[in-house]
Amino acid sequence: MSIYRSRTRTISLQSHLIMAFQRHRSWLLLLALACLLCLAATAAEAKRTGELTVFWGRNKDEGTLREACDTGLYNTVVISFSVFGHGKYWTDLSGHPLHGIGADIKHCQSKGIPVFLSIGGGGTHYSLPSSASPEAVANHLWNAYLGGGSGDVFRPFGDAAVDGVDFYVDHGAPDNYDELARRLDYFNSMYYHATAKHVRLTATPRCAFPDRRLERALETGLFERIHVRFYGDEEERCSYKNGGVDGVVEEWEKWTARYPGSQLYVGLAAAESGVPDGAPPPVEVYLKYLYYDLLPKVQKADNYGGIMIWDRFTDSRTGYSTAVKGWASCSYGGCV
Repeated sequence: MSIYRSRTRTISLQSHLIMAFQRHRSWLLLLALACLLCLAATAAEAKRTGELTVFWGRNKDEGTLREACDTGLYNTVVISFSVFGHGKYWTDLSGHPLHGIGADIKHCQSKGIPVFLSIGGGGTHYSLPSSASPEAVANHLWNAYLGGGSGDVFRPFGDAAVDGVDFYVDHGAPDNYDELARRLDYFNSMYYHATAKHVRLTATPRCAFPDRRLERALETGLFERIHVRFYGDEEERCSYKNGGVDGVVEEWEKWTARYPGSQLYVGLAAAESGVPDGAPPPVEVYLKYLYYDLLPKVQKADNYGGIMIWDRFTDSRTGYSTAVKGWASCSYGGCV
């Protein structure tokens, strides 16, 4: 009899446990799902994501804009350059024919790759000398390349509209670039609903902080991205050639701290795939230095946006972006 009662109690206890589990099964499943989501969110938050941007238009032998977008390497392409000065405007694409670029812009955009137009560049004849200059240049950019269209303004790329304007100001006085940024942003409030095309602003300053030519423009807070050039500045300690990793990181931290509302990109010159052991670092950041020394430090910034490559011609010869692509989009902890 005692054995029978014991078995009865055991069966009863098991039944109660099964019923209790069934009653709370949905709640337990939801709790488990919530825990998994929390873990996923934590992992995503810890991961520094980034993109790859390239400048195109500095050598006619680099291939077409369409070909650059079809590589699958770049998240953004910047056409360089549109130049202005003394009431004149021209498009300097280093021998690229204008015919077909409009169709290429649309092709890139159809693939989800925004195309920007960079103004300024290495020439010495551009500036905004008067208070009227920003409005004149902004109106020209709007009607010639963006969402506008005036009958008396030639559109080099036809009816294709670039996604935004990049400020690459290397010469001349710093005057009025802040007002130019405001004028370009003004079109967003005036014509956004009519054109369904937002004017986006980026800048590509030299690495030494602050860049005196672009400082006032950047202080407007209108620039969504800043590509800091850690190359080409012979006189600057922050260029990789002169300052190495420490020089780059020292200035990088100043840029990221000063503009927390912008995405910051490390601007690098496309380089060869390697350098002989024992050789001193060249101007370019060779892959092994980038991978082991530089990226672990710059990717710590909350507003790290990715890597900017100068330029498509060199990159097409060296294959630099083929390796860099994966490193730009992951944290150092996820790369090694």
